[in-house]
Amino acid sequence: MAESWVNSAERIGADLHLELSGPGGRRAALTRALREAVRGGRLVPGTRLPPYRSLAADLGVARNTVADAYAELVAEGWLTARQGSGTRVAAGVTPPHGRQRAGAASGAPARVPKKAPRARGPRHDLRQGTPDASSFPRAAWLASARRALQQAPNEAFGPGDPAGRAELREALAEYLARARGVRTEPGRIVICSGFAHALRLLFPQVLRGPLAVESYGLGFHRQLLADASVRTVPLPLDEDGALVGELGRERAVLLTPAHQFPTGGPLHAERRAAVVDWARARGGVILEDDYDGEFRYDRKPVGALQGLDPERVIHIGSVSKSLSPALRLGWMVLPERFVDPVLETKGEREAWASALDQLTLADFIGSGSYDRHVRRMRQRYRGRRDRLVATLAARAPHVEVTGIAAGLHAVLRLPPGTERSAVKAAVWQGVALDGLAEFRHPGAAMSAPDGLVVGYATPAEHAYGAALDALCDVLPPG
Repeated sequence: MAESWVNSAERIGADLHLELSGPGGRRAALTRALREAVRGGRLVPGTRLPPYRSLAADLGVARNTVADAYAELVAEGWLTARQGSGTRVAAGVTPPHGRQRAGAASGAPARVPKKAPRARGPRHDLRQGTPDASSFPRAAWLASARRALQQAPNEAFGPGDPAGRAELREALAEYLARARGVRTEPGRIVICSGFAHALRLLFPQVLRGPLAVESYGLGFHRQLLADASVRTVPLPLDEDGALVGELGRERAVLLTPAHQFPTGGPLHAERRAAVVDWARARGGVILEDDYDGEFRYDRKPVGALQGLDPERVIHIGSVSKSLSPALRLGWMVLPERFVDPVLETKGEREAWASALDQLTLADFIGSGSYDRHVRRMRQRYRGRRDRLVATLAARAPHVEVTGIAAGLHAVLRLPPGTERSAVKAAVWQGVALDGLAEFRHPGAAMSAPDGLVVGYATPAEHAYGAALDALCDVLPPG
Protein backbone atom coordinates (compact mmCIF):
# COMPACT_ATOMS: atom_id res chain seq x y z
CA MET A 1 0.00 0.00 0.00
CA ALA A 2 1.50 3.34 -1.05
CA GLU A 3 1.63 6.26 1.33
CA SER A 4 2.51 9.86 0.53
CA TRP A 5 3.85 12.77 2.46
CA VAL A 6 4.16 16.41 1.48
CA ASN A 7 6.76 18.28 3.47
CA SER A 8 6.05 21.93 4.41
CA ALA A 9 8.20 24.57 2.76
CA GLU A 10 9.35 26.04 6.04
CA ARG A 11 11.22 22.87 6.88
CA ILE A 12 13.42 22.33 3.83
CA GLY A 13 12.51 25.21 1.54
CA ALA A 14 10.40 23.31 -1.01
CA ASP A 15 7.49 20.85 -1.11
CA LEU A 16 8.49 17.25 -1.52
CA HIS A 17 6.20 14.35 -2.30
CA LEU A 18 7.32 10.85 -1.27
CA GLU A 19 5.64 7.58 -2.16
CA LEU A 20 6.22 4.75 0.30
CA SER A 21 5.56 1.56 -1.59
CA GLY A 22 7.15 -1.70 -2.60
CA PRO A 23 8.51 -4.69 -0.69
CA GLY A 24 10.55 -4.73 2.51
CA GLY A 25 8.50 -2.75 4.99
CA ARG A 26 8.36 0.96 5.77
CA ARG A 27 12.05 1.48 6.44
CA ALA A 28 13.02 -0.04 3.08
CA ALA A 29 10.26 1.97 1.34
CA LEU A 30 11.39 5.23 2.92
CA THR A 31 15.03 4.53 2.08
CA ARG A 32 14.09 3.86 -1.54
CA ALA A 33 11.90 6.96 -1.78
CA LEU A 34 14.60 9.26 -0.43
CA ARG A 35 17.28 7.67 -2.59
CA GLU A 36 15.13 8.15 -5.69
CA ALA A 37 14.38 11.74 -4.73
CA VAL A 38 18.11 12.45 -4.61
CA ARG A 39 18.91 10.45 -7.72
CA GLY A 40 16.14 12.19 -9.65
CA GLY A 41 17.26 15.66 -8.59
CA ARG A 42 14.20 16.52 -6.48
CA LEU A 43 16.51 16.69 -3.45
CA VAL A 44 19.62 18.53 -4.61
CA PRO A 45 22.99 18.58 -2.81
CA GLY A 46 22.94 20.61 0.35
CA THR A 47 19.20 20.22 0.99
CA ARG A 48 18.50 19.82 4.69
CA LEU A 49 16.11 16.99 5.55
CA PRO A 50 13.60 17.24 8.39
CA PRO A 51 14.41 15.90 11.88
CA TYR A 52 13.48 12.31 12.73
CA ARG A 53 10.53 13.38 14.87
CA SER A 54 9.00 15.66 12.22
CA LEU A 55 9.32 13.21 9.37
CA ALA A 56 8.08 10.31 11.50
CA ALA A 57 5.03 12.33 12.56
CA ASP A 58 4.21 13.28 8.96
CA LEU A 59 4.59 9.71 7.71
CA GLY A 60 2.97 8.03 10.70
CA VAL A 61 6.00 5.80 11.32
CA ALA A 62 8.31 5.24 14.28
CA ARG A 63 11.24 7.60 14.76
CA ASN A 64 13.60 4.62 14.68
CA THR A 65 12.36 3.84 11.17
CA VAL A 66 13.39 7.31 9.99
CA ALA A 67 16.67 7.20 11.92
CA ASP A 68 17.61 3.83 10.41
CA ALA A 69 16.74 5.01 6.89
CA TYR A 70 18.85 8.14 7.31
CA ALA A 71 21.73 6.10 8.75
CA GLU A 72 21.69 3.69 5.81
CA LEU A 73 21.75 6.55 3.29
CA VAL A 74 24.57 8.24 5.19
CA ALA A 75 26.57 5.00 5.06
CA GLU A 76 25.91 4.73 1.30
CA GLY A 77 27.04 8.32 0.72
CA TRP A 78 23.71 9.82 -0.32
CA LEU A 79 23.37 11.91 2.85
CA THR A 80 25.64 13.53 5.42
CA ALA A 81 24.93 14.08 9.10
CA ARG A 82 26.74 16.59 11.28
CA GLN A 83 25.96 17.82 14.74
CA GLY A 84 24.37 21.26 14.58
CA SER A 85 23.83 21.03 10.82
CA GLY A 86 21.29 18.24 10.65
CA THR A 87 20.99 15.66 7.88
CA ARG A 88 21.61 16.95 4.36
CA VAL A 89 21.95 15.63 0.85
CA ALA A 90 25.65 14.95 0.26
CA ALA A 91 27.54 17.57 -1.72
CA GLY A 92 29.08 15.03 -4.07
CA VAL A 93 25.77 13.63 -5.33
CA THR A 94 25.16 14.89 -8.89
CA PRO A 95 21.56 15.06 -10.21
CA PRO A 96 20.74 14.41 -13.88
CA HIS A 97 22.15 16.91 -16.39
CA GLY A 98 20.11 20.11 -16.70
CA ARG A 99 18.24 19.76 -13.40
CA GLN A 100 18.05 23.00 -11.41
CA ARG A 101 17.36 23.67 -7.78
CA ALA A 102 13.66 24.14 -7.23
CA GLY A 103 12.75 27.81 -6.92
CA ALA A 104 15.65 29.16 -9.00
CA ALA A 105 14.79 32.46 -10.63
CA SER A 106 14.05 32.38 -14.35
CA GLY A 107 17.18 33.12 -16.32
CA ALA A 108 19.45 32.79 -13.29
CA PRO A 109 22.36 30.41 -13.69
CA ALA A 110 21.67 27.01 -12.19
CA ARG A 111 23.83 25.85 -9.33
CA VAL A 112 25.97 23.05 -10.73
CA PRO A 113 27.02 20.60 -8.04
CA LYS A 114 30.68 19.80 -7.90
CA LYS A 115 31.80 16.57 -9.45
CA ALA A 116 31.81 13.75 -6.94
CA PRO A 117 35.32 13.14 -5.64
CA ARG A 118 36.89 9.76 -6.28
CA ALA A 119 36.32 7.37 -3.41
CA ARG A 120 39.32 6.89 -1.17
CA GLY A 121 40.26 3.85 0.81
CA PRO A 122 39.23 0.23 0.31
CA ARG A 123 36.09 -0.92 -1.42
CA HIS A 124 35.44 -3.47 1.33
CA ASP A 125 36.46 -2.76 4.91
CA LEU A 126 36.97 -5.90 6.99
CA ARG A 127 39.39 -4.44 9.49
CA GLN A 128 38.93 -5.46 13.10
CA GLY A 129 38.05 -3.20 16.00
CA THR A 130 35.16 -1.14 14.65
CA PRO A 131 31.43 -1.72 15.09
CA ASP A 132 28.92 -1.16 12.31
CA ALA A 133 28.76 2.65 12.25
CA SER A 134 25.40 2.63 10.48
CA SER A 135 23.86 0.82 13.48
CA PHE A 136 24.56 3.57 15.99
CA PRO A 137 21.26 4.11 17.88
CA ARG A 138 20.83 7.75 16.89
CA ALA A 139 17.23 8.21 17.95
CA ALA A 140 17.69 6.59 21.37
CA TRP A 141 20.96 8.46 21.95
CA LEU A 142 19.31 11.74 20.99
CA ALA A 143 16.45 11.07 23.41
CA SER A 144 18.95 10.42 26.21
CA ALA A 145 20.91 13.54 25.29
CA ARG A 146 17.78 15.67 25.52
CA ARG A 147 16.80 14.24 28.89
CA ALA A 148 20.35 14.59 30.18
CA LEU A 149 20.55 18.21 29.06
CA GLN A 150 17.18 19.07 30.58
CA GLN A 151 18.02 17.44 33.90
CA ALA A 152 21.68 18.45 34.17
CA PRO A 153 22.50 20.55 37.25
CA ASN A 154 24.14 23.90 36.63
CA GLU A 155 27.49 22.71 37.96
CA ALA A 156 27.68 20.17 35.12
CA PHE A 157 28.58 23.07 32.82
CA GLY A 158 31.60 24.03 34.91
CA PRO A 159 35.04 22.41 35.17
CA GLY A 160 34.73 18.62 35.13
CA ASP A 161 35.50 16.25 37.98
CA PRO A 162 38.52 14.11 36.98
CA ALA A 163 36.79 11.05 38.43
CA GLY A 164 33.92 11.56 36.01
CA ARG A 165 30.29 12.50 36.47
CA ALA A 166 28.74 10.84 39.51
CA GLU A 167 25.64 9.97 37.47
CA LEU A 168 27.71 7.90 35.02
CA ARG A 169 29.80 6.20 37.70
CA GLU A 170 26.63 5.17 39.54
CA ALA A 171 25.07 3.84 36.34
CA LEU A 172 28.24 1.93 35.47
CA ALA A 173 28.54 0.41 38.95
CA GLU A 174 25.04 -1.04 38.60
CA TYR A 175 25.47 -2.14 34.98
CA LEU A 176 28.90 -3.74 35.38
CA ALA A 177 27.77 -5.66 38.46
CA ARG A 178 24.68 -6.94 36.68
CA ALA A 179 26.09 -7.64 33.22
CA ARG A 180 29.78 -8.40 33.82
CA GLY A 181 29.95 -9.60 37.43
CA VAL A 182 32.18 -6.69 38.49
CA ARG A 183 32.32 -5.97 42.24
CA THR A 184 32.71 -2.25 42.80
CA GLU A 185 31.16 1.03 43.90
CA PRO A 186 30.99 4.43 42.16
CA GLY A 187 33.91 5.83 44.17
CA ARG A 188 36.27 3.27 42.65
CA ILE A 189 35.39 4.03 39.04
CA VAL A 190 37.37 6.63 37.09
CA ILE A 191 36.11 7.75 33.69
CA CYS A 192 38.63 7.92 30.84
CA SER A 193 38.44 8.23 27.06
CA GLY A 194 39.21 4.59 26.31
CA PHE A 195 41.73 1.82 26.88
CA ALA A 196 44.71 3.72 25.47
CA HIS A 197 43.95 6.65 27.78
CA ALA A 198 43.76 4.24 30.72
CA LEU A 199 47.25 2.93 29.89
CA ARG A 200 48.58 6.47 29.74
CA LEU A 201 47.13 7.21 33.18
CA LEU A 202 48.53 4.04 34.71
CA PHE A 203 52.05 3.96 33.21
CA PRO A 204 54.56 5.03 34.38
CA GLN A 205 53.11 7.32 37.07
CA VAL A 206 51.03 4.69 38.92
CA LEU A 207 52.47 1.38 37.69
CA ARG A 208 55.89 0.48 36.34
CA GLY A 209 57.24 -2.31 34.20
CA PRO A 210 58.18 -4.83 33.26
CA LEU A 211 54.64 -5.71 32.22
CA ALA A 212 53.70 -9.20 31.07
CA VAL A 213 51.42 -9.19 28.01
CA GLU A 214 49.87 -11.82 25.79
CA SER A 215 52.05 -12.76 22.84
CA TYR A 216 49.36 -11.49 20.46
CA GLY A 217 47.81 -8.06 20.90
CA LEU A 218 47.59 -4.56 19.48
CA GLY A 219 50.94 -3.15 18.39
CA PHE A 220 49.56 0.32 19.14
CA HIS A 221 49.30 -0.56 22.83
CA ARG A 222 52.81 -2.04 22.89
CA GLN A 223 54.19 1.11 21.28
CA LEU A 224 52.32 3.31 23.75
CA LEU A 225 53.91 1.39 26.62
CA ALA A 226 57.34 1.50 24.99
CA ASP A 227 57.04 5.28 24.68
CA ALA A 228 56.46 5.33 28.46
CA SER A 229 59.67 3.29 28.92
CA VAL A 230 57.70 0.21 29.94
CA ARG A 231 59.23 -3.10 28.86
CA THR A 232 56.68 -5.73 27.83
CA VAL A 233 57.34 -9.45 28.30
CA PRO A 234 55.27 -11.77 26.03
CA LEU A 235 53.35 -14.72 27.50
CA PRO A 236 52.78 -17.70 25.19
CA LEU A 237 49.24 -18.63 24.21
CA ASP A 238 47.41 -21.87 23.56
CA GLU A 239 43.74 -22.83 23.15
CA ASP A 240 43.15 -22.09 26.86
CA GLY A 241 44.54 -18.57 26.72
CA ALA A 242 47.73 -17.13 28.17
CA LEU A 243 50.17 -19.49 29.90
CA VAL A 244 50.05 -17.59 33.17
CA GLY A 245 52.16 -20.27 34.85
CA GLU A 246 55.16 -18.74 33.03
CA LEU A 247 54.79 -15.40 34.82
CA GLY A 248 58.08 -14.50 36.44
CA ARG A 249 59.28 -11.47 38.31
CA GLU A 250 56.82 -9.07 36.67
CA ARG A 251 54.62 -7.06 39.01
CA ALA A 252 51.76 -6.61 36.54
CA VAL A 253 50.16 -8.52 33.67
CA LEU A 254 47.79 -7.34 30.92
CA LEU A 255 45.19 -9.88 29.78
CA THR A 256 42.06 -10.11 27.60
CA PRO A 257 40.46 -12.97 29.58
CA ALA A 258 36.92 -12.93 28.16
CA HIS A 259 38.06 -13.12 24.51
CA GLN A 260 41.78 -13.09 23.74
CA PHE A 261 42.66 -10.47 21.19
CA PRO A 262 43.00 -11.34 18.41
CA THR A 263 43.25 -15.16 18.53
CA GLY A 264 39.78 -15.53 20.04
CA GLY A 265 39.97 -17.92 22.99
CA PRO A 266 38.88 -17.25 26.60
CA LEU A 267 41.20 -17.66 29.57
CA HIS A 268 40.48 -21.07 31.12
CA ALA A 269 38.90 -21.07 34.58
CA GLU A 270 41.94 -22.76 36.16
CA ARG A 271 44.24 -20.11 34.70
CA ARG A 272 41.92 -17.35 35.93
CA ALA A 273 42.32 -18.68 39.45
CA ALA A 274 46.06 -19.19 38.93
CA VAL A 275 46.75 -15.62 37.80
CA VAL A 276 44.81 -14.23 40.76
CA ASP A 277 46.90 -16.45 43.08
CA TRP A 278 50.05 -15.13 41.38
CA ALA A 279 48.96 -11.52 41.95
CA ARG A 280 48.26 -12.20 45.63
CA ALA A 281 51.57 -13.96 46.17
CA ARG A 282 53.63 -11.37 44.30
CA GLY A 283 51.75 -8.28 45.44
CA GLY A 284 51.08 -7.76 41.75
CA VAL A 285 48.17 -6.43 39.73
CA ILE A 286 46.21 -7.73 36.76
CA LEU A 287 44.99 -5.36 34.04
CA GLU A 288 41.79 -6.76 32.51
CA ASP A 289 41.00 -5.41 29.04
CA ASP A 290 37.28 -6.20 28.72
CA TYR A 291 37.10 -4.78 25.21
CA ASP A 292 34.12 -6.82 23.93
CA GLY A 293 32.96 -8.82 26.93
CA GLU A 294 29.25 -8.33 26.20
CA PHE A 295 29.44 -10.07 22.83
CA ARG A 296 29.42 -13.84 23.37
CA TYR A 297 27.17 -15.81 21.01
CA ASP A 298 27.40 -19.49 21.92
CA ARG A 299 26.58 -19.05 25.61
CA LYS A 300 26.09 -16.42 28.29
CA PRO A 301 29.11 -14.06 28.46
CA VAL A 302 31.79 -15.09 30.95
CA GLY A 303 31.94 -12.80 33.96
CA ALA A 304 34.80 -10.37 34.45
CA LEU A 305 38.02 -11.61 36.04
CA GLN A 306 37.80 -8.64 38.42
CA GLY A 307 35.02 -10.39 40.32
CA LEU A 308 37.54 -12.92 41.68
CA ASP A 309 39.58 -10.27 43.50
CA PRO A 310 38.66 -6.56 43.18
CA GLU A 311 41.85 -5.54 45.03
CA ARG A 312 44.16 -7.28 42.54
CA VAL A 313 42.45 -6.52 39.22
CA ILE A 314 42.05 -3.25 37.32
CA HIS A 315 39.03 -3.72 35.07
CA ILE A 316 39.07 -1.50 31.95
CA GLY A 317 36.19 -1.10 29.51
CA SER A 318 34.69 1.33 27.03
CA VAL A 319 31.83 1.83 24.58
CA SER A 320 34.16 1.72 21.57
CA LYS A 321 32.90 -1.71 20.47
CA SER A 322 29.37 -1.65 21.88
CA LEU A 323 28.41 1.85 20.62
CA SER A 324 31.10 3.81 18.79
CA PRO A 325 34.78 4.77 19.19
CA ALA A 326 33.71 8.32 18.28
CA LEU A 327 32.21 8.79 21.75
CA ARG A 328 35.62 8.49 23.46
CA LEU A 329 34.15 7.16 26.71
CA GLY A 330 35.68 4.43 28.86
CA TRP A 331 36.23 3.54 32.50
CA MET A 332 38.62 1.99 34.97
CA VAL A 333 37.37 0.00 37.94
CA LEU A 334 40.25 0.36 40.38
CA PRO A 335 41.45 -1.30 43.56
CA GLU A 336 41.03 1.23 46.34
CA ARG A 337 44.77 1.89 46.66
CA PHE A 338 45.00 3.11 43.05
CA VAL A 339 42.09 5.58 42.99
CA ASP A 340 43.93 8.60 44.42
CA PRO A 341 47.16 8.06 42.41
CA VAL A 342 45.16 7.79 39.16
CA LEU A 343 43.18 10.94 39.94
CA GLU A 344 46.39 12.78 40.82
CA THR A 345 47.85 11.76 37.47
CA LYS A 346 44.71 12.83 35.65
CA GLY A 347 44.77 16.31 37.16
CA GLU A 348 42.29 18.60 38.88
CA ARG A 349 39.94 18.92 35.91
CA GLU A 350 38.50 16.56 33.34
CA ALA A 351 40.34 17.25 30.10
CA TRP A 352 39.20 14.29 27.99
CA ALA A 353 35.59 13.14 28.32
CA SER A 354 32.73 15.60 27.76
CA ALA A 355 30.47 15.98 30.80
CA LEU A 356 27.42 16.11 28.54
CA ASP A 357 28.40 12.87 26.81
CA GLN A 358 28.89 11.30 30.23
CA LEU A 359 25.43 12.42 31.33
CA THR A 360 23.95 11.12 28.10
CA LEU A 361 25.58 7.72 28.55
CA ALA A 362 24.34 7.60 32.15
CA ASP A 363 20.77 8.15 30.95
CA PHE A 364 21.28 5.72 28.06
CA ILE A 365 22.28 3.00 30.51
CA GLY A 366 19.70 3.87 33.15
CA SER A 367 16.81 3.96 30.66
CA GLY A 368 17.59 0.45 29.42
CA SER A 369 18.56 1.68 25.95
CA TYR A 370 22.11 0.38 26.31
CA ASP A 371 20.94 -3.15 27.16
CA ARG A 372 18.50 -3.13 24.26
CA HIS A 373 21.17 -1.93 21.85
CA VAL A 374 23.69 -4.53 23.01
CA ARG A 375 21.10 -7.31 22.66
CA ARG A 376 20.20 -6.12 19.17
CA MET A 377 23.85 -5.92 18.07
CA ARG A 378 24.63 -9.27 19.69
CA GLN A 379 22.02 -10.86 17.42
CA ARG A 380 23.27 -8.96 14.37
CA TYR A 381 26.94 -9.80 14.90
CA ARG A 382 26.12 -13.42 15.66
CA GLY A 383 24.27 -13.55 12.34
CA ARG A 384 27.26 -12.04 10.56
CA ARG A 385 29.69 -14.50 12.11
CA ASP A 386 27.41 -17.42 11.23
CA ARG A 387 27.19 -16.09 7.67
CA LEU A 388 30.99 -15.84 7.47
CA VAL A 389 31.39 -19.43 8.69
CA ALA A 390 28.75 -20.72 6.26
CA THR A 391 30.25 -18.85 3.31
CA LEU A 392 33.72 -20.22 3.99
CA ALA A 393 32.37 -23.75 4.45
CA ALA A 394 30.76 -23.51 1.02
CA ARG A 395 33.48 -21.68 -0.90
CA ALA A 396 36.75 -22.23 1.00
CA PRO A 397 36.38 -25.31 3.22
CA HIS A 398 40.16 -25.50 3.70
CA VAL A 399 40.06 -22.21 5.67
CA GLU A 400 39.15 -22.68 9.34
CA VAL A 401 37.47 -20.06 11.54
CA THR A 402 39.18 -20.34 14.92
CA GLY A 403 38.30 -19.09 18.40
CA ILE A 404 34.99 -18.94 20.21
CA ALA A 405 31.81 -17.41 18.79
CA ALA A 406 32.25 -13.95 20.27
CA GLY A 407 33.31 -10.39 19.58
CA LEU A 408 33.45 -8.37 16.38
CA HIS A 409 36.16 -10.26 14.53
CA ALA A 410 37.28 -13.77 13.64
CA VAL A 411 40.63 -15.35 12.81
CA LEU A 412 40.81 -17.40 9.63
CA ARG A 413 43.53 -20.06 9.82
CA LEU A 414 45.30 -20.34 6.45
CA PRO A 415 47.50 -23.04 4.94
CA PRO A 416 51.17 -22.57 5.99
CA GLY A 417 53.05 -19.97 4.01
CA THR A 418 50.03 -18.25 2.47
CA GLU A 419 49.30 -15.32 4.83
CA ARG A 420 51.55 -12.78 3.13
CA SER A 421 50.25 -13.52 -0.35
CA ALA A 422 46.63 -13.37 0.87
CA VAL A 423 47.18 -9.95 2.46
CA LYS A 424 48.84 -8.71 -0.72
CA ALA A 425 45.95 -10.01 -2.84
CA ALA A 426 43.48 -8.27 -0.54
CA VAL A 427 45.25 -4.94 -1.05
CA TRP A 428 45.11 -5.35 -4.82
CA GLN A 429 41.41 -6.22 -4.69
CA GLY A 430 40.49 -3.30 -2.40
CA VAL A 431 39.76 -5.47 0.65
CA ALA A 432 41.03 -4.04 3.94
CA LEU A 433 41.94 -6.68 6.52
CA ASP A 434 44.90 -7.63 8.69
CA GLY A 435 47.28 -10.55 8.74
CA LEU A 436 47.61 -12.37 12.05
CA ALA A 437 51.39 -11.80 12.10
CA GLU A 438 50.82 -8.06 12.48
CA PHE A 439 49.59 -8.60 16.06
CA ARG A 440 52.42 -10.88 17.22
CA HIS A 441 54.77 -9.53 19.89
CA PRO A 442 58.24 -9.17 18.35
CA GLY A 443 59.75 -10.98 21.35
CA ALA A 444 57.40 -13.95 21.20
CA ALA A 445 59.20 -17.29 20.93
CA MET A 446 56.23 -19.37 19.82
CA SER A 447 55.73 -20.42 16.23
CA ALA A 448 53.46 -18.15 14.25
CA PRO A 449 50.55 -19.76 12.36
CA ASP A 450 49.31 -18.15 9.17
CA GLY A 451 45.97 -16.39 9.41
CA LEU A 452 43.79 -13.40 8.65
CA VAL A 453 41.98 -11.23 11.20
CA VAL A 454 38.58 -10.38 9.71
CA GLY A 455 36.32 -7.73 11.24
CA TYR A 456 32.83 -8.88 10.32
CA ALA A 457 31.17 -6.03 12.22
CA THR A 458 32.71 -3.19 10.24
CA PRO A 459 30.73 -3.14 6.95
CA ALA A 460 27.25 -1.70 6.82
CA GLU A 461 24.54 -4.37 6.61
CA HIS A 462 23.84 -3.80 2.92
CA ALA A 463 27.55 -4.10 2.04
CA TYR A 464 28.35 -7.27 3.99
CA GLY A 465 27.48 -9.79 1.27
CA ALA A 466 29.74 -8.11 -1.29
CA ALA A 467 32.53 -7.93 1.30
CA LEU A 468 32.29 -11.69 1.91
CA ASP A 469 32.42 -12.36 -1.84
CA ALA A 470 35.53 -10.20 -2.13
CA LEU A 471 37.11 -11.96 0.85
CA CYS A 472 36.62 -15.38 -0.72
CA ASP A 473 38.25 -14.13 -3.93
CA VAL A 474 41.53 -13.31 -2.13
CA LEU A 475 41.82 -16.50 -0.08
CA PRO A 476 44.51 -18.97 -1.13
CA PRO A 477 43.30 -22.10 -2.93
CA GLY A 478 42.96 -25.34 -0.98
